[in-house]
Amino acid sequence: MEKQENPLGYKKISSLLASFAIPSIVAMVVSSLYNVVDQVFIGQGAGYYGNAATTVAFPLTTICMAITLTIGIGTAAQYSLYLGEKKEEEAARTVGGGICMMILFGVLYAVIISIFYKPLLESFGASGKTLEYAITYTQITAIGMPFIVIMNGISNVARADGSPMYSMMTMLIGAVINTILDPIFIFTLDLGVAGAAWATVIGQVVSCAAAVFYIKRFKRITLKKEHFTISFAQIGKTCMMGMSNGLTQVAITFVQIVMNLSLVHYGKLSVYGADIPLGGSGIVMKVNAIILSVIIGITQGMQPIVGFNYGAKKYDRVKSVYKLAIICELAITVTGTLIFQFFPQYVLSIFGSGENEELYFEFSVLFMRTFLVMLPLTGIQMISSNFFAAIGKPVKGAVLSLTRQVFFLIPLILILPVFMGITGIMMSSPIADLASFITVMIFIVYEMRAMTKASSAAQNADSKPQTS
Repeated sequence: MEKQENPLGYKKISSLLASFAIPSIVAMVVSSLYNVVDQVFIGQGAGYYGNAATTVAFPLTTICMAITLTIGIGTAAQYSLYLGEKKEEEAARTVGGGICMMILFGVLYAVIISIFYKPLLESFGASGKTLEYAITYTQITAIGMPFIVIMNGISNVARADGSPMYSMMTMLIGAVINTILDPIFIFTLDLGVAGAAWATVIGQVVSCAAAVFYIKRFKRITLKKEHFTISFAQIGKTCMMGMSNGLTQVAITFVQIVMNLSLVHYGKLSVYGADIPLGGSGIVMKVNAIILSVIIGITQGMQPIVGFNYGAKKYDRVKSVYKLAIICELAITVTGTLIFQFFPQYVLSIFGSGENEELYFEFSVLFMRTFLVMLPLTGIQMISSNFFAAIGKPVKGAVLSLTRQVFFLIPLILILPVFMGITGIMMSSPIADLASFITVMIFIVYEMRAMTKASSAAQNADSKPQTS
């Protein structure tokens, strides 16, 4: 029997993006709430020392997300392109190999953390009481790393398969469990930071179980035993497709490490000391992560639509998806920026304070207002770099992913504080956002023109009369 035509190729763009992006946004926001909910309860229970501890441990989670997105988005992007080209067998092998990679790299990463957690945390800026809390938190959360990789990876592929709601539910289940268990473990059982970590891991395990259940429910392919193989060629192809997303997370990790070390160094030279900048910046970054998770949700919702239509050479639809995604991103980020600029203390107060409350809020409010002032431009850069990965041009996507974090932000974090002190760290972000925005627009304008030419050439070819 002939298979039904994929709706990605003909359904209205706005309806498609809404149906794919909204569940993806919910899933990503829910995922980011793992850390935010922990931060709220830890802040109320342990003050900014607890927040500082999770801040220095957070790069380990970011690295895990880099692995997850490289494999998950890479598999999903290749899967979408194969579906657009009507190559179902290759699509099935891509998914089977991707799941094997999720298991392998997830377990390997957990083992590495379990062995080297102390030197890793020290290299991220942890010391004294902060290090003590961070070790407790990391030893437990390392257990959940393989489950994060598998759960998020399969969720991305399920979304590309046309099941965005299922993808959303897998993450929602774990977040609800985490939110329920956090106050019980932290306050009722008096487990403190360890309680937050155990609540997170239990939620991740349940979410992973729900994601694995989807393996037998694929709509566009039928997975067989022989599809679950892994090879160096498969690893290379998948990693290339997901490289843009993975490198973005790796770059964020380096930024976090450089920023943590810089905040500790220049914080000691200021009235704030070392712990207030660590705790305050960690809160700001995790609040910002909620906004960024919405943007990531939009890009993930956009990816299967763009990938399928690019593979099917429907370039007008590809451009329409990109433009609509940018409009949605601007609506979200402009709203977030207004909240961060006019109501920062209300947002920050949710997370508690601890000792030296006046200095803590003074620093955190200034950091939030300055560091996030160009947030709308960050969103455009993120969507654009992932757009190139979705159309099968991962090298361009990777270069654009690195522009803000590596080429601009890290050098600015290292250079500006030499002249401006701790204020220079705050100023580094808006300058990097502007520079990366200009860079990404050059790439996007060129690509849009190329697709317009390709579309016109195809139409002209079709309009020419056939000769006998």
